[in-house]
Parts: sequence; C-alpha cells; structure tokens
Amino acid sequence: MPVYEYLGLNPSGKTLKGIIDADNAAVARQKLRGDGIFPVDVKETTSKVKGIQNDSASFFRRVRPKDVYAFTRQLSTLLGAGVPLVASLDALLSQSSNQILKKIIAQVKESVNQGNSLASALSQHPKTFSNLYVNMVHSGESSGSLDVVLERLAEFGENQQALRGRFKAALAYPLFMSLIGILVLFFLITFIVPNITKVFVEMHHTLPLPTLILINVSNFMLSFWWVFVLILIGLIVIVKRAIKRPKFHYIWDKIKLRLPVFGTINQKIALAQFARALGSLIQSGVPLLSSMQIVRNIVNNALIAGVIDNAIEEIREGKSLAGTLSKSPWFSSMAVQMISIGEQSGQLEGMLNKIADNNEREVESSIIALTSMLEPIMILAMGVVVGFVVISILLPIFEMNQMIR
Repeated sequence: MPVYEYLGLNPSGKTLKGIIDADNAAVARQKLRGDGIFPVDVKETTSKVKGIQNDSASFFRRVRPKDVYAFTRQLSTLLGAGVPLVASLDALLSQSSNQILKKIIAQVKESVNQGNSLASALSQHPKTFSNLYVNMVHSGESSGSLDVVLERLAEFGENQQALRGRFKAALAYPLFMSLIGILVLFFLITFIVPNITKVFVEMHHTLPLPTLILINVSNFMLSFWWVFVLILIGLIVIVKRAIKRPKFHYIWDKIKLRLPVFGTINQKIALAQFARALGSLIQSGVPLLSSMQIVRNIVNNALIAGVIDNAIEEIREGKSLAGTLSKSPWFSSMAVQMISIGEQSGQLEGMLNKIADNNEREVESSIIALTSMLEPIMILAMGVVVGFVVISILLPIFEMNQMIR
C-alpha cells in the first residue's frame, strides 16, 4: 500500500503534517476527512524513503539511535500486550515525531502487509536497522518470541547509548576547558604580548633569552596564525581519508589499542561491545557462528575483527570459543575464563552479559579517574605557559631597574 505525506488543517485552522497509508491519493484524502482533517496537499512518499536516508542534505534530520530503540521498546510493549504486528506499527506510525522514521515505519508496515516478514522489511533500511538488529528480529519471528527479542534489542541499544553518553559527558568538561585555555593563550600571545614587548624593542636594549623567544613566537603567531589553522584542517582531512583505506585503518586501530591509558579504555569498550552483542544474539536464538559473523561487522576495530575471523575458523574446526580467544592479547584472561565457564555450563550468553557489565563499569571508572587527572594537568600546563609569559615580561623590567640604580 502506498504511503502519503499530507499537509492539512484541523477544524480550528491549525496546520498539521503527517504520514498516512492508502490505496491512492483520493482514498488518502477521504481518510483524512474522516479523521476531521481538511487536506491541503497529499503526495506519495514511499519511493523516496531510501533517497532521503542517503541524501547528505538530511544529515541533521537522520534517524537517531535513541529514536530507533524507543520505537523498538514501544513495539515490544504493544506485541507483548497482544496487539497484532500491523496494528502495532500503525499505532507507532501516528506517535513518532521523527518524519524520516515515520516514513520508514510506513514502508515497513506496507511491506509486512504484502506478506513479507518484519525482518525482511527492516533489512530494506540498513542505515537505520543494523545487521544485528535484523538478525535478532528474524530469530524472534522464527521462535515466536518477537516481543522478548525486541525488548532485549531495546536494552542492548540503550546500554550502548548510555555508555557512549557517559564517555562523552566525562570528557566534555576537560575538552571544553582545554579549548578555552588554548584560545585564551592564543589571544594573549598574539594580541596582548606584542603591545607590551613593543616598548622593550623600541629601547634597543639587549633583552633576555626568554623575552626574545616570547617576542619571536608572538610575531610569528601574529603573522602566520592562519598557517596553524590550515595545518590543523589539513591533518584532519588527511587522517579521515587515510583511515578509510584498510592498511591505514588497521594501523589507526592498532594505535588506539596501544595508547597509554586510552588504549586500555578502548580495549575494554571493544570487549564490552563484543560481549554484549554476542550475548544478545545467542540469547535470541541465533547460532554461534552466525552471531560471530554479525558481531565481527559491528565491532569498530580491525584488530578485534581479525581475532573474531580467526575464532570463526577455529570454531568450525571444532575448537572452543574460549580457546581461540585466549590466543589474542586483546581479550583479558578474566574474560576468556568466564567464557570458558559459560561454555562448560551451557550459560554462555549469561557469562557474556556479565563480561559486558564488568567492562562497562570499568570503563566508567577509568573515565572518571582520567578526567580527575586531566584537570590538574591542564591547570599545570596553563600555569607553566602563563608563568613563562610573565617571567619573559618581568625580566627586562628588573634589568632596567638595576641599570637605573
């Protein structure tokens, strides 16, 4: 059934916008009138949904992950209450405030109405519904527990969003203060210092080395500040393009895992993502090998993905998951031991979820400790720079006082 986007007026004259499905435009107008809406403009949008998702102009109107997982939880609740799938999608269609998500839900509903499975309908929108999402829905449909699987999906997505949110929130203050400090120092050295040191230069007196360094740095910054801006932009562009190539992407991912302090945090985040995704898939009834292949594509690190590839091959040869992962330096001995216990007891998914919980808590603790260390380091660095500027300005003044005496 086609989907139409409408613009209409309610009885009080208020403008309304929305999505409605109907056999044709005339039926859509008739439905709107039946709902007390006077249609001003009705146009078909079903064929445009994919185009909107791929259009770069819609970057700021894309479907956010939190909208997807809110939709998932609501759909799980409706299905758990015994509401049929099509009726549940229809109810969510009228409640969604995101216009792009509305169009996607309308197209998914149309596809389900035509006899396709929900997983098949969702797979037509890979930018919104990941491979993991689609496979878990497929497993839920096959086992007859779609509402339970959707609830797990919502919990999985919300946990991932919460972890990212805590990471960003913890780093927001230090990054903001660093930016402000850099801007203040730039303004001080570029615009304030020259006016002060100009007096010393005009005296044609031999200046101390720190003062000469400060004057030269200040003059260079004043004349060539744009060079730093161009270099910064150039580095960002080069790095972004380079990491798209497999070789450089591998090197970049290796650097992320080997960085002091940050490397350990990145390793724990990757392990938490791996364990959470694999546990959710296995718990939903997806076979281990299929789950591993799906997880391999969502772990955002080439080194971890390589370890998973090797594990898949060795599992096919009859080896255990714990035995294959124990060869990798990126999987901690504690995680490997818990996976081994899970395999022996038949509770692998439960152990994987515990691994994810533990690593997420450790990541949060590490981030809090890191931010508490960053603040005094930033203050110290700012103090050193400001102290150098102050000493460089005061030294000539002290020398002039001694000459007067």
